Amino acid sequence: MKLYRFITGPDDNEFCHRVSQALSNGWELSGSPALTFDAERGRTMCGQAVTKEVAGDYSRDLKLGDY
Repeated sequence: MKLYRFITGPDDNEFCHRVSQALSNGWELSGSPALTFDAERGRTMCGQAVTKEVAGDYSRDLKLGDY
């Protein structure tokens, strides 16, 4: 099955580490990153979709961060 995650957060070092960690755990980038400006907080927010092929059947109980 193919799993999907959308990683989000402020445009900072921690966001880049979260995406890098997902890639090092076998996730693959899916499409381009998304950026938007949060005027209320005065910062840029990022999002990056990632996917991963794994064995088994899909269940809503899966904890995607564990893959």
